[in-house]
Amino acid sequence: MNWEAKIITHRKVKRIAVYFEKNSELIARIKKVEGSRWSQTMGVWHIPDTEENRVRFKIVPLSHSIPSTEGIENIEKFKQRLRSQRYSENTITTYSEALKSFLIFYREKAIIDINNEDVIVYNNEFILKNNLSASYQNQIVNAIKLFFQTIRETKMMVDKIHRPKRAKVLPNVLSKEEIKLILNAHSNIKHKMMLSLIYSCGLRRSELLNLKPIDIDSKRGIVIIRQGKGKKDRIAPLSPKILEMLREYYVICKPKIWLFEGQNIGEQYSEYSLQSVLKQALQKVGNTKPVTLHWLRHSYATHLLESGTDLRYIQELLGHNSSKTTEIYTHVSTKRLQQIKSPFDDL
Repeated sequence: MNWEAKIITHRKVKRIAVYFEKNSELIARIKKVEGSRWSQTMGVWHIPDTEENRVRFKIVPLSHSIPSTEGIENIEKFKQRLRSQRYSENTITTYSEALKSFLIFYREKAIIDINNEDVIVYNNEFILKNNLSASYQNQIVNAIKLFFQTIRETKMMVDKIHRPKRAKVLPNVLSKEEIKLILNAHSNIKHKMMLSLIYSCGLRRSELLNLKPIDIDSKRGIVIIRQGKGKKDRIAPLSPKILEMLREYYVICKPKIWLFEGQNIGEQYSEYSLQSVLKQALQKVGNTKPVTLHWLRHSYATHLLESGTDLRYIQELLGHNSSKTTEIYTHVSTKRLQQIKSPFDDL
């Protein structure tokens, strides 16, 4: 198994991030590690930081897993700049951890002396040598670009830092039959409501958890998604069936501050608990696919396309900046493909 493991801080807790190329067998193996979690934002599996896991995943000694004193100071300044520019905490964590990896590699070199050639060496001697993914490499490039744009004295030419060629990965989509089974798996109204709202409105995980009761406009039949990805507000239509479910949910659960709250009143429902809700639903219906919450969003977009909804409207509903992002769903829609007759049938 080819991987790279390192210590990260996720939601103020020390964890071990394990990076590897997407592979169903490897995903199945990492899932067997007790306490393993998938971070959609960081795009990485992470596990508890224990001595056993450090040995298992060959974490290097502490002295070799931190940047130089200069590097540590600059990472903290980098975080402060990102916060002042109102980047989300998840993005700040992702970029600062990516920059940290790069500065650990050059911990013996002054930042002022790091240049474009060093990025190429890092890509070859660390990223490629450890078979790390193009998406992880892209995170590093984003972090390096943002960081060196703010360094006054530098040999780095930011505009000439090349990005890796990204793989064209198709979104994972479930059939309507599979979606129906998953959404009906829970008898708990809150669990059923959360999964149903994600699919019926194409929400991201964070968008669902940040909803407040006031964001549901039942008279207009819409949900207002405030400050989604890219700090953008948008609206999505609510189906009559969803509105009926929401009314029932209000009566039973009586949310106060957040639409979906944890065990304590006024406490926001956690990401881990939401992921667990989906995992339990999959187990109940016997679905063994490595389904994530984002698959529900992908399925929503694809099913809209297959029902004849214009791509421009789907782009607005999903909150995509570029139509090219939305166009990827045309490659997974099976409606037109099913109308094509294979020449094999004429043999």
